[in-house]
Amino acid sequence: MAAHMNSMEKLYNLSSNNATSFQKKTRSKLVSIPGTRPSVQNGQLIVSTGVTSLDYVIGGGLAVGTLLLIEEDQSDSYSQMLLRYFLAEGVVCGHELFLASAQDHPENIMQMLPSPILDDNVSTDQGDRPPTPLHLHDPDAMKIAWRYQNLPKFQTTFGSSLFGHCYDLSKPMEQQVRQAAKCHTFYLPEEKTAAKESSHLTGPYAGLLQCIQALIQKEGFDGSSSQCTVRNVLRVCLHSLGSALWGDDLCCSESPTHYHALTTFLYALRALLRSSLSVAMVTVPSHLIQRVIMERITKLSDTTLTLESFQGSEKETNPLYKDYHGLLHIRQVPHLNCLLCAIPDTKDLAFKLKRKQFTIEKLHLPPDLSESVSRVSKVELPGCGPTSKHLDF
Repeated sequence: MAAHMNSMEKLYNLSSNNATSFQKKTRSKLVSIPGTRPSVQNGQLIVSTGVTSLDYVIGGGLAVGTLLLIEEDQSDSYSQMLLRYFLAEGVVCGHELFLASAQDHPENIMQMLPSPILDDNVSTDQGDRPPTPLHLHDPDAMKIAWRYQNLPKFQTTFGSSLFGHCYDLSKPMEQQVRQAAKCHTFYLPEEKTAAKESSHLTGPYAGLLQCIQALIQKEGFDGSSSQCTVRNVLRVCLHSLGSALWGDDLCCSESPTHYHALTTFLYALRALLRSSLSVAMVTVPSHLIQRVIMERITKLSDTTLTLESFQGSEKETNPLYKDYHGLLHIRQVPHLNCLLCAIPDTKDLAFKLKRKQFTIEKLHLPPDLSESVSRVSKVELPGCGPTSKHLDF
C-alpha cells in the first residue's frame, strides 16, 4: 500500500511539473498594425485604398509590398481623386505618407484631402436614398412598369465592408488632423540635391528613388528596426510619372530617348516595396504614351486600373450612360501566395462622382421601355401586312 502511494505521488509531481500537457497552448503574438488586416484569400497583409468599392473589386484591399498603377483619365481629375482618398485613409489610420509630384505642390494636394465621416454623422445624398416606388411619382408609369415588376432587381452596388473608412468630398479634412500625420514630400521643382545617375535612370527618377530608399531605411520600414518598436506602414504616392514635367520624353516623341527610364525606376521601386512594409500608388498618363511602352509598364506593376472618363466623348451625351461619369477597367490583378488571383465578379464596371463621394458600381444599362421603338422597327413582309392582297395558292 505504501509503495502504491509513493508511485501515485511521483505521478502527481510529474504531472504538476509538466503543466503544458494540461494547458492550452498560447499562440505567438503577431505584430498588429492599425489600418491593416490579413487577406481572407491569400493571407497577405492588406490596407484599404480609401474607396470601399475599389477595395472590393481588387480582392479586398491593396496588399502591402505591392504597386498599384492607375492609368489616368485625360483630365487627371478622377485619378488625382483616388490619390487623395489613398492619402486620407493613411492619415486616419496613422500611416506614414510619402507624396511626390512634379506638377501640383504636395502641400496643395494635402489640403484637398476629404474629411472622414463619423458614424453618428453619416448623411447621404439624394442619389443614396432608396428609390420611391414608380407608381407614386407618375400614375401613368404603371403602363410599362407592370411588365418588369416580377423580375429580380439588378444589384449594382457592392457589399459594404467594415474595412476602411468613408469620406465626404464636400468637406476638406481638418487641419489639425492633417498636420498630425507624418508626411514626407518630394516636389521636383524644389529638389536641388544632385542624384547619382545611371545609364538607365535619369536625374529626376534617380533622385526620387534615392529619396524613397533613404526614407525606408531611416524609418525602419525594411525591418531593420527593433521588434519592440511600434511597426507602421509607409504609403507612397507618385503623381503622373512619365509626363514631360519629370524630364521624360515618353509623351513628347514617338521614339523617346529615355524610354527605359520609367521602367527601370518601377523595377527598382517594386524591389524596395517587396522587402519593406510599404505600398505604392502610381498614376501614369497612359493616353499620351505608346501602347508598347505601356505594356512594359503594366508588367512591372502588380495591380493596374484604367479610368476612362466620359468627359469630352460621345458617351457623355449618350442617355445609356447618364448615371455614370466613366468606366473602370481592371487590366491586371496580382497572384500573391496562390495560383489563382482574385477575379472580380464582373468586368463591366463604371464609376460615378456624387456630391459627397466617389463610388464604383456594376455597369447596368437600363432596358428599352419605349413602346414606339418596337412598333416602328417592325418590317412588314410582303403579303403579311394589314393592306396586303390575298394570295392564291
